[in-house]
Amino acid sequence: MTLHTLPVFPIEAVRSRFPALSKPENPPVYLDNPAGTLVPQQVIDAVAEAMATASHNLGGYFEGSKRAGALWLSAHQAMADMLGAASWREIVIAQSMTTLTLHLSRSIGRLFRPGDEIIVTRMDHEGNVSPWLLLARDLGLTVKWLPFNRESWRIEPADLEPLLSERTKLLALNFSSNMTGSVNDVAALAALAKKAGALVYVDAVQLVPHRLPDVRSLGCDFLACSSYKFFGPHLGVLWGREELLAGLEAYKVRCATEELPGRFEAGTPQTELLAGLAATVDYIEWLGEATGHSGSRREKLLGAYRSFAAYEDALTRRLIEGLLALPGVTVQGLTDPVTLKHRVPTVSFTHATVSTHVIAEGLAARDIWAWSGHNYALEPSRLLDLDENEGVVRLGIAHYNTMAEVERTLGAIAELVGRQVAASA
Repeated sequence: MTLHTLPVFPIEAVRSRFPALSKPENPPVYLDNPAGTLVPQQVIDAVAEAMATASHNLGGYFEGSKRAGALWLSAHQAMADMLGAASWREIVIAQSMTTLTLHLSRSIGRLFRPGDEIIVTRMDHEGNVSPWLLLARDLGLTVKWLPFNRESWRIEPADLEPLLSERTKLLALNFSSNMTGSVNDVAALAALAKKAGALVYVDAVQLVPHRLPDVRSLGCDFLACSSYKFFGPHLGVLWGREELLAGLEAYKVRCATEELPGRFEAGTPQTELLAGLAATVDYIEWLGEATGHSGSRREKLLGAYRSFAAYEDALTRRLIEGLLALPGVTVQGLTDPVTLKHRVPTVSFTHATVSTHVIAEGLAARDIWAWSGHNYALEPSRLLDLDENEGVVRLGIAHYNTMAEVERTLGAIAELVGRQVAASA
């Protein structure tokens, strides 16, 4: 067996902060992370405290409402720092990334006219595909499909360029695939789209648990993510350029504020979840300090990400290596260790004869949690000629997983596949 040396990383201190990992004597192996991560105790505590002391609407003169308002502002400021936004006014928070995209697509669509063109990709989660298809249907827009390259597993500028025209009004693409884990060069793709005069809407849901974007350097116009994918509560977060958000028509009730970002945040804020969101950023800032980083909050956040990205890379390398050693297994994504910089630690695979659901069910019986199916990556499934129901077995590493868990998972998969193949022989 190949020996792997892990980067110095305070894994025990990290795991001690997550009740799901630190309290059970034998916790499950959580590899369902691309669908939603665990949360640290400080996030749970922040949610509970806000429910007890700040479960009030905003704008009142009494203390409970003032506390709620402070939590609202704190969450928006925290996400502005995390994403590198110019202002907290550029941060819109709502129920989920899909909800935000559906909502904002209607406002963005008011800029378009019948016959205008939009580009969606064969790599995206449905949350960044269906809203635009529905918009095109309603407005008479032309939809162009952008594939990913089967060799690089990424969306290549050379494939985007021929699709652009003077009628192109929007490019919707993902930063990282929720099936293959591949990371796109968003800055290069956005530059091409902007040259053609198009808006660029980026789904960064699968990137933000592993890498920290800088929205001001990407050249995109909107970027969305989900806090429950990066150790926080169930919320979606959208960054948009302030001048663009201010110029869009907001679909809201008549008496709602015209100010940013509230004009896009319909209804009473989920104050307790906003408190949890701010605490999530605090947790990542703590991790930056624990790994020896200092400076501004943004600098400590970047340090945390650099530290756990190196740790995750070692686990990912071993997971891919182990899967490739199993007869009949195909990893649906980048496998060369040199290309790790172009992927996040979401590793999907199929077997030549064993159902993905049989493997996932067998893993669950061994207390190893993973997903099977298309996982809303409908277009990638089709492009890869996969059965849409079968899809893939998806294993997603987070910075609280361990090498021992990776080895346990590989052993379980080898046993399951071997048993199924032997039974069908």
